[in-house]
Amino acid sequence: MRIIFMGSPEYAIESLAALLNSKHQVIAVATQPDAPSGRGHKLAPSPIKKFAQSKGIPVLDYPKISRDGIAEIKEMQPDLIITVAYGQILSGELISVPKYGVINAHASILPKFRGASPIQAAIAAGETETGITIVQTELGLDTGDIILIKKTEIGENETAGELANRLAKLSASAILSALELIENGKVRPKPQNHEDASISTKLTKIDSIINWNRRAKQIMLQILSQNPSPISRSNIEGMQVKIYRAELAKGLENTNVKPGTIVEPSSAKNGVFVQCGNGVLELKEVSIPNGKAMDAKNLMMSDKLKIGMCFDQFSMGFEN
Repeated sequence: MRIIFMGSPEYAIESLAALLNSKHQVIAVATQPDAPSGRGHKLAPSPIKKFAQSKGIPVLDYPKISRDGIAEIKEMQPDLIITVAYGQILSGELISVPKYGVINAHASILPKFRGASPIQAAIAAGETETGITIVQTELGLDTGDIILIKKTEIGENETAGELANRLAKLSASAILSALELIENGKVRPKPQNHEDASISTKLTKIDSIINWNRRAKQIMLQILSQNPSPISRSNIEGMQVKIYRAELAKGLENTNVKPGTIVEPSSAKNGVFVQCGNGVLELKEVSIPNGKAMDAKNLMMSDKLKIGMCFDQFSMGFEN
């Protein structure tokens, strides 16, 4: 089949690479326009654009593909368009161009966690499994009929970045399976149960602020779900601490101190243990301004953090 692939982040590269290694022909790649990046805010291409260009594939990077690229796509006469984390909503006119329409590889078990951050949302919600759903694209947000689902378990202490790496590979596999069904005329689309739907919105730094009044497990899941972005954080005595990993503390009961307070461990074990609204959390990997991510114990040993110090409940000052 003649395929136009639409994607933007590094996550989508596995799927595009799988298509290039298949019997199908990728005639073009569509991606988001170059965007400011890094401290200098210089324009930089998306990971997919760089990968496609390295393979000699034509790239369409229109700000609005349905408006600016529709004529060019019609001229290409694709059999199918595949989207993976593209970042733009397609118009009905564009969806109707390919012979087999448009399919999307979404990183959740739909109808759960439609929208922009399904991987983070699944971890934050305490889900034990997630997956890739291949759906037929329509005008709604991830509302189309389901072609197939491939599932995988979520690790107990797995971060969003680690899960995304696994789902990227699963996405590639799911897309190839869907193409086989389409080619052989074996697609039996299944409507989603819209009453069970939930939406995952794009996370911001505001979402990264830790509310220590919450249960320890809720905070732990927040931290895991926001690694590698936007990274959970909290201020303590004017210093912003980014928290990359944390675990439920074993052998520590609730204390009478204010939530957010660093408490003394129950044994000689050195670490950073923080009282939450219910339960105690052990911080495992953290960073301070101008520092790299490190073992949280190092901050205790350097006296940057001390027993009795208390994290702010709602700290709004942000470091990069």
